[in-house]
Amino acid sequence: MTPKADIAVVGLAVMGRNLVLNMSDHGYRVVAFNRTQARVDEFLAGEARGRSIVGASTLPAMAALLGRPRRVMLMVKAGAAVDEFIAQLLDVLEPGDIIIDGGNSLFEDTARRTRQVEHHGLLYVGTGVSGGELGARHGPSLMPGGSAAAWPHVKPLLQAIAAKVDGGTPCCDWVGSGGAGHYVKMVHNGIEYGDMQLICEAYQLLKDGLGLDAAQMHEVFRDWNGGELESYLIEITRDILATRDADGQPLLDKVLDAAGQKGTGKWTVISSQDLGTPVTLIAEAVYARFVSAMKAERLRAAGVFAAPAARLRGQRQRWIDDIRRALYAAKIVSYAQGYLLLRAAARHQGWALDYGGIALMWRGGCIIRSAFLGDIKRAFEREPALENLLLDPFFAQALARCTRSWRRVVAAAVSHGLPVPALASALAFFDGLRSARLPANLLQAQRDCFGAHAYERVDRPRGEFFHSSWGGAGEAPG
Repeated sequence: MTPKADIAVVGLAVMGRNLVLNMSDHGYRVVAFNRTQARVDEFLAGEARGRSIVGASTLPAMAALLGRPRRVMLMVKAGAAVDEFIAQLLDVLEPGDIIIDGGNSLFEDTARRTRQVEHHGLLYVGTGVSGGELGARHGPSLMPGGSAAAWPHVKPLLQAIAAKVDGGTPCCDWVGSGGAGHYVKMVHNGIEYGDMQLICEAYQLLKDGLGLDAAQMHEVFRDWNGGELESYLIEITRDILATRDADGQPLLDKVLDAAGQKGTGKWTVISSQDLGTPVTLIAEAVYARFVSAMKAERLRAAGVFAAPAARLRGQRQRWIDDIRRALYAAKIVSYAQGYLLLRAAARHQGWALDYGGIALMWRGGCIIRSAFLGDIKRAFEREPALENLLLDPFFAQALARCTRSWRRVVAAAVSHGLPVPALASALAFFDGLRSARLPANLLQAQRDCFGAHAYERVDRPRGEFFHSSWGGAGEAPG
């Protein structure tokens, strides 16, 4: 008798296929299903041949091949397709069975689906999967949340296929109830947007500000990857800069400068606005992609407005070192903002997030993996209730070392007409945070003057509100 399979994967695009192969590598028997039967047949005859992977032509047939409790992982496009498959699976699965969504679903959808599936007596897991196709194949970062009762049944498998760090610790652990797993993945992706934009700004400063060619920039990023900026994104930037087209010219120079996106960065910014938490760097990274997409308008504007001289004057190596420090300082701010958002969401949703554990989950397998995340994990080990990463002694000292270079780079970029929205917004956030008094007192006075919105006083306890006539000025219309 053929043994029952351990899990089924629905959706055999590149991520789904690679996860199936990863599970097979770790000794799990997997059922592969796709809406298009031809893709299942092709997979079984190709990459899956000779492995403990079986195909199913229908969802009932797939369910019949699984051991109890049945575990079904959806690797389909986020949105309506997930709801469609859940509706079909509820007809073929039974109470106690588990549905896992491994796509980039909006956390609010995951919370809704968890309630829906649990109402039918089944369990639901929404897990972030980060690392792209190579991560899926060889070990991704996994961020599961949803029905807590499902965790013991999926933990061995998910931790087996996850990336490993620090002597075998899996980059996967339970995050929390409802949409917690997909929320953490969303913030991961928002930070990813910020990291990528910061690197792009450093690239433009090196290229247009210092006049370095691709080979020289390759050397710079190679050196940076050996220090405090060591990360997957710096590593692939190094390799991209070394890649040549068929004619021997740098391939990067032939890539159109119009960036795409799939929405997770935008979701992060929307959530931050809902929670009143500033993630200014991530927001600028999202908007920078929007500006890049305005290619036709940018070409017209370039012909209308004369640009300042772009070249930075002074010793080249000093500028390279300053740009590295500015990049590192802004990166610290980006992660600090991301963690502020996680903390705000945890309070709002009632999640007990393990912030050091999240850093560990991001240490390997995912796109933002870096040595830097080990420093974040240690910061939360020192002070689990740390309210802001910038206040940790390690990061505070790092910012103190980098601030002069950071200011020099942003000031030079502005005076030379080189756009650095992420570097500049991070510096503005830092300066705002370190200011004991901001001009928001004038803002509140303005609001009270035209709209009688009231204000608090510095010489009275918080929570007492006052309204003044402000020199007899009347209320403004609207």
